This record gives sequence, structure tokens and C-alpha cells, in this order.
Amino acid sequence: MKVQELMTTKIESVDADKSVYDAVEKMVDRRIRSLIVKFSEKDLSYGIITARDIVFKVLANGLNPNDVKVGEIASKPVACIEKNAAMNEVASLMEKKKNARIFVCENEKIIGVISLMDIMAGVLIMRARGDHDF
Repeated sequence: MKVQELMTTKIESVDADKSVYDAVEKMVDRRIRSLIVKFSEKDLSYGIITARDIVFKVLANGLNPNDVKVGEIASKPVACIEKNAAMNEVASLMEKKKNARIFVCENEKIIGVISLMDIMAGVLIMRARGDHDF
């Protein structure tokens, strides 16, 4: 099974210069755990901000989410994998990078994301198909 079969293509983002409060609003409103962080046009790379980043780096330290910019706490660069990669490749990359989600990239552009839950869903799909090779 390939990454492209299980990846999520609807990806939410936030600009690096927005406040963490803006990210919280978007994440809670859409019931998601992470956002892609877009940096300036000069810096074409991406970052990621997660619920864990917000709680541990901002709230637990008593910082005001209105005063902290997303780009200040975002993890960068994001881990990427090709859409034709096998599921065991993405699982290995997750383990190596210690990330719960890996972005799917094509021509240096993010086209999807795959999470731990997607991989587990893939195992169930493969079993239902009678395919036992992960």
C-alpha cells in the first residue's frame, strides 16, 4: 500500500507572523491537532505547529498566546516523503524523526499528510484485502 492511498489532502495552514491565539482558534474551530506554518515568500520552506507545541511552549510557560508568533514556536523543517512511498517507509521515517505525522511532498510542495492513525487504518485495509505485506 502506498502513502497516496491513505494521505489526507485537506491541509490547513497559518502564516508564521500570526499569533498563536490565531492558530488556536483555527485548530479548535476545525477540530485538528496541527497546522502547516507558511513562512515568507523569500523563505519557501514550511514548518508545523501542533497542539502539543502550544500547550508546552506557550501555555505551560505562562505566555500569552496573543503575544507569541506562530513562527517562533513552529518546528522547521517538516519531514516529507514521496506519495509513492510504501507504508513501511513512512512508518520508519516517523520512528526516526519521532513525528506523529509526515507530510507528503511533490516538487517541493506539500500535497498531503499521513499520520499514525492513517497507518493503522492502512493495516486494517490491507488485512481486509488479504494483503499481509506491510
